Amino acid sequence: MNRRKPILSLFSCIVVILSLSGYLSSCDTEDRYTSNPKENFDALWSELDKGYCYFDIKLPKDSTWRDMYDKYVDSLRPKMSTDSLFRVMTMLIRELKDGHVNLITPFNNGRYWNWKDDYPRNLNIYVRDKYLGHDYSIAAGFKYKKIKYNNHAKDSIALVVYNSFSSPIGEGNINGMLSRLIDCKAIILDIRDNGGGNMNYADKLASHFINKKTLVGYISHKTGPKHDQFSKPYPMYINPVEKGVRWLRPVVLLTDRGVFSAANDFAMRMKDLPLVTIIGDHTGGGAGLPMSTELPNGWGVRYSSSRSFDAKMRDVEFGIAPHYTVMLNKEDEQKDIDNVIEEAISYINNKYEELKRTGFWFK
Repeated sequence: MNRRKPILSLFSCIVVILSLSGYLSSCDTEDRYTSNPKENFDALWSELDKGYCYFDIKLPKDSTWRDMYDKYVDSLRPKMSTDSLFRVMTMLIRELKDGHVNLITPFNNGRYWNWKDDYPRNLNIYVRDKYLGHDYSIAAGFKYKKIKYNNHAKDSIALVVYNSFSSPIGEGNINGMLSRLIDCKAIILDIRDNGGGNMNYADKLASHFINKKTLVGYISHKTGPKHDQFSKPYPMYINPVEKGVRWLRPVVLLTDRGVFSAANDFAMRMKDLPLVTIIGDHTGGGAGLPMSTELPNGWGVRYSSSRSFDAKMRDVEFGIAPHYTVMLNKEDEQKDIDNVIEEAISYINNKYEELKRTGFWFK
């Protein structure tokens, strides 16, 4: 079996169909089951060879994708176990160091986690929950609460936690939450350890923080089997929400290495907005839009097939740098203090009077 299934956000579906129509029309979709290890290994290598989009920046220096084939093909045996074949194929895909490249089977998923695990953690969920307490509000995937007051309620700061872009959010959820925070001078939006999900939610949420149509990046789709065959970069815009709350006050976005895929894209959309500041650690990346297909033995394969760039045409596959790097302090952590949140509060308080004084403040 060889069925490619693009997993894309709504904004790019039409572009993908147009750019890939000639490429995909030549695919063999006839069911062709076999459990032969060599045939499945070859099918995996070939599928990635034709469709993967990051060979130029992901492979080890002076190495080629053919080198990776040669590195592992001798490990195959005609009667090797299913688990052994899975291990060899997983080692192959890990050479790409891409969290979006997965081997999906009924018994396990081949994956690469080092984009996150090779770096210090920058979130203690237990400590962060102390800031929310037990009386926080819930709106779909959001948890939120007013956490700081300076003399009166209008000086409050809201903490909004969004753990996964796989958690559905609608305009009603966002508007309900923002309207209840209307007396806050700023929002701390904490997406640390948010591994992504639905990119449409990233667009939907970002649309509440702008007042005009905004260019947020570009996307380039794979158009053929050669490693350098891509479409012309296509601009991506977000429009402000038409009916609902536009939050035109400061937002501090908290990030870490666990921010990946759709969450990484959300950080890309937010980073250049005039009232948004990113504090924390570099995000984990994962900017490639994934495509899915099947191998002859029925195992699934997912891989990055389209490249994303920010509004200045910088590749964001390796993540988004914060405006201010703040790492979790272990001593504070032991005292149930999240110094990343505390730094965001301090930053907001210091900037608040400046914003009002310069007139760069929206009522």
